[in-house]
Amino acid sequence: MILHAIVAAFHLAAAMTWEILWGLIFGFALSAMVDVLVSKAELQRLLPDASPRSITRASLLGCASSSCSYAAVAIARSIFRKGADFTAAMAFQFASTNLVIELGVLLVALMGWSFGAAEFVGGPIMIVILVVLFRLFLRPSRVSAARDQAEKGLRGKMEGHAGMVTMAKQGSWRERLTAGEGWTSISHYFAMNWSMLWKDIAAGLLISGTLGALVPKEFWQGLFLAGHPVLSRFWGPVIGPLIAVASFTCSIGNVPLAAVLWKGGISFGGVVAFIFGDLIILPILNIYRKYYGPRMSLFLLGTFYGAMVLAALAVEGLFGVLGWIPSVRHANVGQAAFTWNYTTWLNIAALVFAGWLYARYRRTGGPAMMKAMKEGPHEH
Repeated sequence: MILHAIVAAFHLAAAMTWEILWGLIFGFALSAMVDVLVSKAELQRLLPDASPRSITRASLLGCASSSCSYAAVAIARSIFRKGADFTAAMAFQFASTNLVIELGVLLVALMGWSFGAAEFVGGPIMIVILVVLFRLFLRPSRVSAARDQAEKGLRGKMEGHAGMVTMAKQGSWRERLTAGEGWTSISHYFAMNWSMLWKDIAAGLLISGTLGALVPKEFWQGLFLAGHPVLSRFWGPVIGPLIAVASFTCSIGNVPLAAVLWKGGISFGGVVAFIFGDLIILPILNIYRKYYGPRMSLFLLGTFYGAMVLAALAVEGLFGVLGWIPSVRHANVGQAAFTWNYTTWLNIAALVFAGWLYARYRRTGGPAMMKAMKEGPHEH
C-alpha cells in the first residue's frame, strides 16, 4: 500500500516533468537572452523615486531581469543600497518573479493560456496596489531604518547573482546577440538560472506529485469551498498565498502545485494569488528580516499579502466578465504518456539545445564563474 502510493507520487511527478521540460528549457534560454541583451548596470540611477515613471521602469526592468525569488530579493536590496527608491526596488522585485517569460510558458504548458494571461495582467495590477499601499502606510522613518539595516550587508541567498546582473555590459544589444561572446554569456546565464532554480522546481514537482497522488479530491473541494461558487471566488485569493507560504517552494516551482490545486477545486483567482505568493514564503520572510529589519519584514508581509489578494480578486472579476475563466478544470497533471507526440519532439529539441549551451558553458569558464558567483557579490 505504502509502496504503491510512493510509486504513484513519483510517477505523477515524472509525468509533469516530461510535460513541462521543453517549456522550462526554452523559457530559461529566452530568459538568458534577455539577461544578456538588457543592461541593468544603472538601475539605481533609473529608479530615483516612486513616481509613475520610475515604477514603470522598475516593472519593465524586472520583466527583463527574470530572476528566481531569492535572486530577485537580493537584486532589489542591492539596487536599494546603491540609491534606488525603496518602493521602486520592491516593484522591480515583484516584476522579476511574476512577469517573466519562463513562468508564462510553464503556465500555458501545464494549465492553458488563461493562466498565462492572468499572470501578465495581474502582475501590473498587483504592483499598482502595492505602490498605493506603500504611499498610504510606509513612513519615511521606516524606510530610513531599512536602509540602515541594508547597509550592514548581511547575506541572504543568491548574492552573487545580484552582483553579476548589475554589472555593466559592453556593446549594443545587437552586438551582444550576434557575437560569439554573446552566446557564451547566454550559456552562462542559462546555467546560472538552472543552478538557482532546480531545487525549487524539483521540490515543487515532488510536492505536487505527492499531493496529487495521495490527497483525495474531496479534501481539496472542502478546503476551497467548491460547493459554494460565490464564496469560493473570494476565499481562493485569501487562502492561495497562505498555501504558498506553507509550501516553501518559490518562483516557477509553484506552478506544478498550482495545477494540482486547480484540479482540486481552488478558484481561478486563488491560483493567481498562489503563484503571486512566492515572495512571502518563510525563508524569504527571514531574508527580509536580515535585509531590512524585523519591523519592515512584517510590513512587507502585510502589504505584499494584501496586494496579492486584491490583485487576484481583480483578475478573477475581470476574466469572469470577459469569459476567460476556463469552464473545465483541465491541467496536464499526470496525463503525459511518454509517447511519440509533439511533447516528445519538443523535449528532444530542447534537450539538444540545452546540451549545446551546457557544452559551451563548460568550455568557456562557466564553472569558474559559477564558483565566483557563489562566493558573493562584487560591488561595481
